[in-house]
Amino acid sequence: MKKIVLLSVVASTMIMAGGDIVPVAAPAAPVEVSGWDFSGNAVVFYQTDDTTWITSRGVTSPVDNSLFSQGASAADAGFQLRAVNKDVFAGIGAGMEVSGLATLGLENWMVSDVMQSVDGTSIDNVISGGWISQLYVTYGVNNTSLKAGRQELPQSLSPFAYSEDWNVFKNTFDSVLLVNTDIPDTTLVGAYVYRANANGMHANMQDFNNLNDQDAVYMLTAQNKSITNLTLTGSWYYGSEYLTTNDLNILWGDAAYDAGMFTAAIQGGAVMHDDIDDTKAFGAKIGTTMSDITLGLAYSNVNDSTFGMFNLGGTTSVLYTNTVANQLVANTFEFDADKFVVSAGTNVLGGNISGIYAYTDSSYTDSTNEFDLVYATNLTSSLGLSLAYAYLDTDVVDLDNDGAVGGSANFIRAVARYNF
Repeated sequence: MKKIVLLSVVASTMIMAGGDIVPVAAPAAPVEVSGWDFSGNAVVFYQTDDTTWITSRGVTSPVDNSLFSQGASAADAGFQLRAVNKDVFAGIGAGMEVSGLATLGLENWMVSDVMQSVDGTSIDNVISGGWISQLYVTYGVNNTSLKAGRQELPQSLSPFAYSEDWNVFKNTFDSVLLVNTDIPDTTLVGAYVYRANANGMHANMQDFNNLNDQDAVYMLTAQNKSITNLTLTGSWYYGSEYLTTNDLNILWGDAAYDAGMFTAAIQGGAVMHDDIDDTKAFGAKIGTTMSDITLGLAYSNVNDSTFGMFNLGGTTSVLYTNTVANQLVANTFEFDADKFVVSAGTNVLGGNISGIYAYTDSSYTDSTNEFDLVYATNLTSSLGLSLAYAYLDTDVVDLDNDGAVGGSANFIRAVARYNF
């Protein structure tokens, strides 16, 4: 399936002496500031696992699959630099972001794979490189804004084509995004999305593919907050003659209510195409905070279908029940599946610690139990650190179509990110 389907300072100085105003030399010409805002981040991302049944490195059984061994570990060092100017000329703005990845020689003694690549899937070909991850122009008139070019798309407004942040860097889209807020408490978003790279394990981030041959995928989203504490969002995607001579239509809705003491939300929709088995999915969640502990419960159901649930630029989906397993093996667990997630989190040890337990029953997995534990903290105002552990145990999984196997696996992830 294709991955388819949006900164003069002017100063004058006078010296006061004995009540007299003594003129000084004429001030220097004002320094003209360009108006560009510069920022960026540097990342070190490391992951290791002991799996022999999840194809995280493109092979079924690594030579050495023990935790922290070279054969079972992957890493990337990344650097991003971005520049944004909201008014370059006559109200026209622009933005650019360049991204680079390297292994810093870790492939010689510590790792055998990368989390994201820049050319191909073999570590011999992906040691270093870069790409233009964002390049766009903006323009606004009254309550309407336009953004055209390579950019990030948010999940809240584009549920089936959005930028994921779980990996080293986010995936981006070549698209045209139009936003209007003329209607009170309402945001209308239109998008023409025609190319994208795809986030994922050792995904080639330089590779931007057409989403629908020579055409594109169109999206229309409406979000309304007229009712206090209630956010309603509805999206429609359309792909003309997608994959075949028939059209693709995706309808998705979300209703989220924040009552202060608790939050609740429901979601649902369908992926429809005459040549596939339609995907129908539903989700619900509820959460509360008690004595500084955040608690949550979520459920999702996906019918037996061709596409299942997906993000057209990554491995997760819009469902409330996303876990680390979704990041690692894409939507494998979201075909003909019921998934339950219980979560808890609190602030401790100078950061936040959260844990989840998830149970999945699907046609790909007779049953899967998952436990995720994540600790995140800010070591400084600019430097953040996150540590994650995940345990998966499944009865049946067949990712390579070469026979079903079962087993368990441990995953450990460490990420340091410096923002400047």
